[in-house]
Amino acid sequence: MLQRMKQQAHFLTLSTPDLDAARAFYCDGLGWTALLDVPGEIIFFQVAPALVLGLFQADKFVADMEGTPADGRLGGLTLSHNVDSPTAVDAAVRRAVEAGGTLVKPPQTAAFGGYHGHFADPNGVVWEVCHNPGWRVDDAGKVHLGLVD
Repeated sequence: MLQRMKQQAHFLTLSTPDLDAARAFYCDGLGWTALLDVPGEIIFFQVAPALVLGLFQADKFVADMEGTPADGRLGGLTLSHNVDSPTAVDAAVRRAVEAGGTLVKPPQTAAFGGYHGHFADPNGVVWEVCHNPGWRVDDAGKVHLGLVD
């Protein structure tokens, strides 16, 4: 019998065409602290308990996968950052744009009943900043999505 793989991820690694621009945006612009920074290759940020976001220089990313340049493209992905209020959504999106991000969708009421806005980092990684009144994390770290559970 096959053993089941645990339902978890520890790293989200994204191909990044311009690592220096990503570093400037996240560290200088947003004030994030790198967990590990290897210039010209990759920068890691701890973004949650046991979860690391890696921004990997695109050519190194492709070489690591033994792939083609097409394998280094990023598409169809949104990272989401949940905050406590619509005002916090406005502030986070504004800060990201001031730091060099591109406004994708201005903050507004969302179809799911919350409030959200989207921005892209200098390499096109799209972030949603969201206030979702039904979203919470319990003391054990389990995510609850309002009426869904």
